[in-house]
Amino acid sequence: MTRPALMTRPALRTQRGNLGPAALRQAYEHYLALAQAAALAGDRIEAERHYQQAEHYLRSLAEDRAA
Repeated sequence: MTRPALMTRPALRTQRGNLGPAALRQAYEHYLALAQAAALAGDRIEAERHYQQAEHYLRSLAEDRAA
């Protein structure tokens, strides 16, 4: 059985929907604001879900900068 090929950076960008740095930052800020609002409302589970989404976009932004 052969191993699947590792994704290259262009393949990752295509998979991500080819979002540029500005869109990645906007998505990060959007989910961060949702998380903070949920935390203020006392919904810890919803806040954590949004924090995880925000972290995803933050990592994608860092990866994009490293490319």
